[in-house]
Amino acid sequence: MNAAVRAVVRMGIYVGAKVYFIREGYQGMVDGGEDNIKEATWESVSSMLQVGGTVIGSARCKEFRSHEGRLRAAHHLVEKGITNLCVIGGDGSLTGANLFREEWSGLLAELVEQGLISQDSSQKHSALHIVGMVGSIDNDFCGTDMTIGTDSALHRIIEVVDAIMTTAQSHQRTFVLEVMGRHCGYLALVSALACGADWVLIPEMPPEDGWEDKMCQKLSATRSRGTRLNIIIVAEGAIDRHGKPITSSIVKDLVVKCLGFDTRVTILGHVQRGGTPSAFDRILASRMGVEAVMALLETTANTPACVVSLCGNQSVRLPLMECVQMTQEVQKAMDEKKFEEAVKLRGRYDRDFRVVRFFPRKIPSISNFNVAILNVGAPAAGMNAAVRSAVRVGISEGHKMFAVSDGFEGLYKGQVGEIKWADVGGWTGQGGSLLGTKRTLPAKHVDKIAEQIANDNNKPTHPTDHATRAVNNVMITHPQAFECLLQLYDARATHEDFCIPMCMLPATISNNVPGTDLSIGADTALNAIVETCDRIKQSASGTKRRVFIIETMGGYCGYLASVGGLAAGADAAYIYEEPFDIRDLQSNVEHLTEKMKTSIQRGLVLRNENSNENYTTDFIYQLYSEEGRGVFDCRKNVLGHMQQGGAPSPFDRNFGTKISAKAMQWITKKLTETFRQGRVFANTEDSCCLLGMRRRNLVFQPVVQLKDDTDFVHRIPKEQWWLKLRPLMKILAKYRTSYDVSDSGQLEHVVRNRPKESDASVAM
Repeated sequence: MNAAVRAVVRMGIYVGAKVYFIREGYQGMVDGGEDNIKEATWESVSSMLQVGGTVIGSARCKEFRSHEGRLRAAHHLVEKGITNLCVIGGDGSLTGANLFREEWSGLLAELVEQGLISQDSSQKHSALHIVGMVGSIDNDFCGTDMTIGTDSALHRIIEVVDAIMTTAQSHQRTFVLEVMGRHCGYLALVSALACGADWVLIPEMPPEDGWEDKMCQKLSATRSRGTRLNIIIVAEGAIDRHGKPITSSIVKDLVVKCLGFDTRVTILGHVQRGGTPSAFDRILASRMGVEAVMALLETTANTPACVVSLCGNQSVRLPLMECVQMTQEVQKAMDEKKFEEAVKLRGRYDRDFRVVRFFPRKIPSISNFNVAILNVGAPAAGMNAAVRSAVRVGISEGHKMFAVSDGFEGLYKGQVGEIKWADVGGWTGQGGSLLGTKRTLPAKHVDKIAEQIANDNNKPTHPTDHATRAVNNVMITHPQAFECLLQLYDARATHEDFCIPMCMLPATISNNVPGTDLSIGADTALNAIVETCDRIKQSASGTKRRVFIIETMGGYCGYLASVGGLAAGADAAYIYEEPFDIRDLQSNVEHLTEKMKTSIQRGLVLRNENSNENYTTDFIYQLYSEEGRGVFDCRKNVLGHMQQGGAPSPFDRNFGTKISAKAMQWITKKLTETFRQGRVFANTEDSCCLLGMRRRNLVFQPVVQLKDDTDFVHRIPKEQWWLKLRPLMKILAKYRTSYDVSDSGQLEHVVRNRPKESDASVAM
């Protein structure tokens, strides 16, 4: 919420508006006074990004629900000349704001009649404009893929689950975790995906009668395969088909009674609401805050109150009351026990629950197809979650799954072995690449790779099985690895063994793969950068008058520096895609010199590692040190490979899981379509694809068609969406710059059932 407040204040000041804090929510509006409605300044929102909760306070207000309370609130707003409200809250807060807006003219008429305001003042403030942003850890508001606060809550849950899994394994225990979600099971469902839980119970999808026996059978089967722990996640509002609550204590007693397992209960409670906000939430809130100000500037008396939402990777504006009505319809469907309808109305649950359902499925008989998985390029957090998903969905689809060690190098050396369901247990929380990964390109070893595939084709695993190996490149990092698929595609002309379906998933911390807005691993790297920058800013705040120069990874791609700078509140970020010279460096020094005259006596500057051959990190550090002499001193930090390691973030775990499941279903479809006369033969462009996020959609794109979009020399796409966030970072750092409104959200309408093509995972 604080990141959103900061963005609204600074964007408001940037466009020339006078911005006010209203403290303690509607209570402050009703009570009025200088302490409750106070003008905000640029400096007053400094150091807010890394603080959880809300600095300006929030409170439930019974008085605002009454007509008299809203009349007092209107009087206080008119006194300050406020006619535009940006409301951050849940559906109750936003519904109240819309009612206030609808009553506004009547309230002003009453105030004139009572002699509290003049007729001129009433005419001057005749319309109240409202825009909403949804702040809710439950992600329970229809119309947006993600609400502000949800990702941070998932971070808290996953931190606890990862810690619990170590003690559970040590003692061979079963843990029942209760997470928040009285009416919405999003946190439970997504955290279950992120940690590989054995069972999950949510309010929108109550289990069928007899679930107790099925759950116990599942737990017992997991233990019999050698697993030393079980994790069950329960949403606090979980119910059965008859509306009876399913509590964590009920689940614990059931496991102890039926299986005799040593079982413990952990109730996370309000831990989920607190803590430092994640990089995702800071970026989301900053984008939404700026979009909210733009929406207020463009609104008219005839424009309906809107809410700023996220669809895929794009900001959209939706009529507030359409979203509220849809949210209320979900609750109505649940009250009437129409659970399937409730899931469909939720939108994202239909997608997420389809993925969850793969993993406990009974294993079917062996199909005709063998499918291989390999990792290529540098390691990225979330790779292992994607491999686990591919293996288990593949087995559920009936395939025999194979793992290739050390990428294409391992493939031509024959380092290929079958990988089974239990082999990938516990992989979701592991960083790096457990399969091993190398940067080796396949072109030099095409003959040997083709020979390996041919050998496997001649080893049927069943009398009726004409085994065909489909190389499913589950993760390929960098456009260098994008070249791998292009090389294999070109090799089809001379080697028919490569005429098989091939699918590439983007996985790189640099987020520089063409054909996708997001890559597996980038979110974890951003969190590592932001966490370090938070600590550095604390250091600078303590010593005063200090500027830190931070070098990030990313090759020639400035994604980490730019988006990390936005999330960390940096003053500048130097990248290759936006050329800079000595005049720019001097201008930044002068900007920081002026900043030192304010109460914010610190500076943070990020530099992408390959942003400029001559203006190195050392050069910039020395320049700043010399030019800032007597005003501020400098320090430098090279973050290095710490950005590549660590446990994957909830976003990367889930993005990897979902995108890999979708890829495996595509592989199955292509294998079936191209199987003719006892063999697979796929030589069309659309049988060799990259699966990526493009704006709102997850789309399969033939790699051949992406060649023209790629700068192979610098390994970056020719067009990168995040460059449009650069002006936003500069504006929030108090630079005068132009802001491109061409990509800002347009007012749309709530869509009840999106087509399958637009089933996008939640994205930044």
